[in-house]
Amino acid sequence: MHLTRFGEAQPYEAPNHRDVRSLRLQGFMPGGPEGFWVGLSHFLPGGGAGPDASPLEKVYVVLAGAITVKTAGNEVVLGPLDSCTIPGGESREVVNHGNEVATIVVVMPYPPGAR
Repeated sequence: MHLTRFGEAQPYEAPNHRDVRSLRLQGFMPGGPEGFWVGLSHFLPGGGAGPDASPLEKVYVVLAGAITVKTAGNEVVLGPLDSCTIPGGESREVVNHGNEVATIVVVMPYPPGAR
Protein backbone atom coordinates (compact mmCIF):
# COMPACT_ATOMS: atom_id res chain seq x y z
CA MET A 1 0.00 0.00 0.00
CA HIS A 2 1.16 3.52 -0.78
CA LEU A 3 -0.30 6.22 1.47
CA THR A 4 -0.50 9.94 0.82
CA ARG A 5 -1.90 12.03 3.65
CA PHE A 6 -3.80 15.05 2.38
CA GLY A 7 -1.57 17.40 4.38
CA GLU A 8 1.49 15.95 2.61
CA ALA A 9 0.12 16.05 -0.96
CA GLN A 10 2.40 18.04 -3.25
CA PRO A 11 1.12 20.92 -5.40
CA TYR A 12 1.64 20.90 -9.14
CA GLU A 13 0.87 23.29 -11.98
CA ALA A 14 -0.93 21.95 -15.01
CA PRO A 15 -0.28 23.62 -18.36
CA ASN A 16 -2.95 25.95 -19.78
CA HIS A 17 -4.85 26.15 -16.46
CA ARG A 18 -5.81 29.47 -14.88
CA ASP A 19 -6.95 30.15 -11.32
CA VAL A 20 -6.63 26.45 -10.47
CA ARG A 21 -4.78 25.00 -7.48
CA SER A 22 -3.85 21.34 -7.80
CA LEU A 23 -2.44 18.64 -5.53
CA ARG A 24 -1.01 15.28 -6.56
CA LEU A 25 -2.70 12.62 -4.43
CA GLN A 26 -1.10 9.57 -6.06
CA GLY A 27 1.43 8.93 -8.79
CA PHE A 28 4.86 10.06 -9.96
CA MET A 29 6.43 8.70 -6.75
CA PRO A 30 8.06 5.43 -5.67
CA GLY A 31 5.51 2.86 -4.52
CA GLY A 32 2.61 4.68 -6.16
CA PRO A 33 0.33 3.41 -8.92
CA GLU A 34 2.00 1.91 -11.99
CA GLY A 35 -0.40 2.96 -14.75
CA PHE A 36 -2.05 6.22 -13.71
CA TRP A 37 -1.90 9.22 -11.39
CA VAL A 38 -4.59 11.02 -9.36
CA GLY A 39 -4.87 14.74 -8.74
CA LEU A 40 -7.21 17.01 -6.82
CA SER A 41 -7.92 20.38 -8.42
CA HIS A 42 -9.64 23.42 -6.94
CA PHE A 43 -11.07 25.64 -9.69
CA LEU A 44 -11.53 29.12 -8.26
CA PRO A 45 -14.54 31.14 -9.45
CA GLY A 46 -13.85 32.04 -13.08
CA GLY A 47 -10.98 29.55 -13.24
CA GLY A 48 -10.57 27.04 -15.99
CA ALA A 49 -8.45 24.91 -18.27
CA GLY A 50 -8.03 24.79 -22.03
CA PRO A 51 -9.28 24.73 -24.61
CA ASP A 52 -6.74 22.12 -25.59
CA ALA A 53 -6.34 18.40 -26.17
CA SER A 54 -4.08 15.77 -24.69
CA PRO A 55 -3.21 12.43 -26.28
CA LEU A 56 -4.16 10.83 -22.94
CA GLU A 57 -7.67 10.07 -21.74
CA LYS A 58 -8.76 11.58 -18.44
CA VAL A 59 -11.56 11.17 -15.91
CA TYR A 60 -13.05 14.05 -13.93
CA VAL A 61 -15.10 13.49 -10.76
CA VAL A 62 -16.64 16.60 -9.19
CA LEU A 63 -16.58 16.62 -5.39
CA ALA A 64 -17.94 20.12 -4.72
CA GLY A 65 -19.25 23.07 -6.69
CA ALA A 66 -19.84 22.81 -10.44
CA ILE A 67 -17.77 22.93 -13.61
CA THR A 68 -18.77 23.33 -17.23
CA VAL A 69 -17.01 20.93 -19.59
CA LYS A 70 -17.06 21.76 -23.31
CA THR A 71 -15.98 19.41 -26.08
CA ALA A 72 -16.40 19.72 -29.86
CA GLY A 73 -20.02 18.62 -29.86
CA ASN A 74 -21.07 18.83 -26.24
CA GLU A 75 -21.33 21.17 -23.27
CA VAL A 76 -22.37 19.90 -19.86
CA VAL A 77 -22.40 21.19 -16.28
CA LEU A 78 -21.12 18.64 -13.76
CA GLY A 79 -22.08 18.91 -10.09
CA PRO A 80 -21.14 16.94 -6.99
CA LEU A 81 -20.42 13.26 -7.71
CA ASP A 82 -20.99 13.71 -11.45
CA SER A 83 -18.14 12.43 -13.61
CA CYS A 84 -17.03 12.29 -17.21
CA THR A 85 -14.34 10.72 -19.37
CA ILE A 86 -12.51 12.78 -21.98
CA PRO A 87 -10.97 10.50 -24.64
CA GLY A 88 -7.38 11.04 -25.68
CA GLY A 89 -7.07 13.57 -28.49
CA GLU A 90 -10.44 15.24 -27.80
CA SER A 91 -10.25 18.99 -27.23
CA ARG A 92 -11.91 20.15 -24.04
CA GLU A 93 -12.40 23.30 -22.02
CA VAL A 94 -13.28 23.35 -18.31
CA VAL A 95 -14.65 26.49 -16.61
CA ASN A 96 -16.03 27.27 -13.17
CA HIS A 97 -18.82 29.76 -13.90
CA GLY A 98 -20.04 29.74 -10.29
CA ASN A 99 -19.16 31.81 -7.25
CA GLU A 100 -17.84 28.95 -5.13
CA VAL A 101 -14.72 26.85 -5.51
CA ALA A 102 -15.24 23.71 -7.62
CA THR A 103 -13.20 20.72 -6.48
CA ILE A 104 -12.55 17.79 -8.80
CA VAL A 105 -10.55 14.57 -8.79
CA VAL A 106 -8.58 13.98 -12.00
CA VAL A 107 -7.38 10.49 -13.01
CA MET A 108 -4.99 10.13 -15.96
CA PRO A 109 -2.54 7.55 -17.30
CA TYR A 110 1.13 8.47 -17.21
CA PRO A 111 2.51 10.12 -20.33
CA PRO A 112 4.77 7.79 -22.34
CA GLY A 113 8.17 7.51 -20.68
CA ALA A 114 7.06 9.28 -17.47
CA ARG A 115 7.37 6.24 -15.19
